[in-house]
Amino acid sequence: MVNEDDVRRVALSLPATTERPSYGTPGFRVRDKLFARIRPEGDSVVVWCVDVGEKEALIASEPDKFFTMPHYDGYPTVLVNMAAVGIDDLTEALTESWGLRAPGRLLAEFDREG
Repeated sequence: MVNEDDVRRVALSLPATTERPSYGTPGFRVRDKLFARIRPEGDSVVVWCVDVGEKEALIASEPDKFFTMPHYDGYPTVLVNMAAVGIDDLTEALTESWGLRAPGRLLAEFDREG
C-alpha cells in the first residue's frame, strides 16, 4: 500500500517534474505537461498509458491494481489503486507515464543516464 507522500516522493524524483494543483488535487507535471494526478478521494492516481489497448490490458491483467471510471473512457489513462500497489508498481507506473509525457530530449537524456 502506498500513500500520497509516496506518490509525491516518486513523482518529484523524476527529472524536470513539478507539482501544481490539477482540478484541486496534487498534479505532477514534466515541463508543464501533466503526467499524474491524485484523485480527490485520495485513494488512486491517474497516469497515462501508451494507448487505450494498454490501458485495457492493465485492467484485465490486474484489476485490483488498475481500474477506470466512465470519465476516463476513450482516453489512454488508467487509475492506480493506491491500496493495492507497492512502491515498485507505483514507481513503474509513474515513470512510464512521465516518459510518455516528457519532451523527447529530456526522455533521451533520462534513458542515457540509466
